[in-house]
Amino acid sequence: MATGSAVKALQLELKKISEEPVEGFRVKLINDDNLFEWEVAIFGPPGTLYEGGYFKAHMKFPQDYPYSPPSVRFISKMWHPNVYENGDVCISILHPPVDDPQSGELPSERWNPTQTVRTVLLSIISLLNEPNTFSPANVDASVMFRKWRESKGKDKEYETIIRKQVTSTRGEAIKDGVTVPMTLQEYCVSSKPAQDNQVDVDFYDDDYVDDLEEEEEMYEDDDEDSGNEES
Repeated sequence: MATGSAVKALQLELKKISEEPVEGFRVKLINDDNLFEWEVAIFGPPGTLYEGGYFKAHMKFPQDYPYSPPSVRFISKMWHPNVYENGDVCISILHPPVDDPQSGELPSERWNPTQTVRTVLLSIISLLNEPNTFSPANVDASVMFRKWRESKGKDKEYETIIRKQVTSTRGEAIKDGVTVPMTLQEYCVSSKPAQDNQVDVDFYDDDYVDDLEEEEEMYEDDDEDSGNEES
């Protein structure tokens, strides 16, 4: 049975995200009567292979939230080193904070009750462009990503798959009446601006912007062969 603290925590988080949305994602309840299952839409960050993507996921919360982490599963196709074939996301922040030396993760990298839906989703967005290839959930995707990165974009197998998946999400965005942000300015600025129009600096810092620009320069010369053709 759900605890009152879990219900209260989720009510507060849903209210906060609704009032102070971040353009990188949006959330809603799958069923208005159930606070423990959310539908999430994650937008691909501009300047990355995922630019223009509209990826849906389900986020499920345990009865003792926030003391235990939620789970996140993509329902949109997602070819990524840290996403299992069934869509489950494998990321440190979603793992309980137990001491497991064999995992290669520090307890400080794992879930703790100070984490929120916002920090989880921003971590997943960051993971899209910077996968953890040392303990991959999808080994084939990990090998492919490393070839793409080490060849500086010349090995296009990974890029082709991602761009095709991005293209396939556009119909879903149109069906849902969602305008996907395509520029960094659109992506970073809240869709419901606060009075000071402040950007969420926890994620969108100068280093991230620099990384996007470097990434974009690395493969912008290859735009003609973007892998967007329908298979």
